[in-house]
Amino acid sequence: MSKTTLNCPHLPEANLSLTHRCLTELDAQTSPAQFYFTALQYGHTLWHKGHAGRAILAVTRALYTDVPANDPILNDWPLPYAALAWIIKNHSSDDFPGNPRISFQHQATRLKGDRQEIRRARAWAVWAIICNARPSLPADDAQDFTVPTIEAIKELLKKHKNPNEAELWIKVLNSVE
Repeated sequence: MSKTTLNCPHLPEANLSLTHRCLTELDAQTSPAQFYFTALQYGHTLWHKGHAGRAILAVTRALYTDVPANDPILNDWPLPYAALAWIIKNHSSDDFPGNPRISFQHQATRLKGDRQEIRRARAWAVWAIICNARPSLPADDAQDFTVPTIEAIKELLKKHKNPNEAELWIKVLNSVE
């Protein structure tokens, strides 16, 4: 993959010295806000190194982090729906290493474990963004699933502790149509 100099306006400045260890080396003492910021920054770094698919994975790690809704980090770096939409739209082709539409479809229908409900809701939210931003990306037609409505996804997001999340997501979703 080729490197890019295009900056994502929704992510902190890339730090090209970051490696995959930047997230794995954070320990239990690390605050959710620090992990969130590091995942966002690493995602931007991966984007600059030409790894759009891996950038999406890193930014998704931030999205799934349990950051309290009142944490000041979210004032500077809101939940990364806009960043994910930007990466999807600004990648040079539909050729991703791993189809992100299928990836988020599978996350939305298969995620288990800690905070499963909010993580699934957020996966559906990103899936909808991807469907709007890159409608040419195919779904996994072999999987039998019910496509949620925009209103259903919005209600899933509203059920959780971040009171502005659904509105943030709708704003981003509408911007990619």
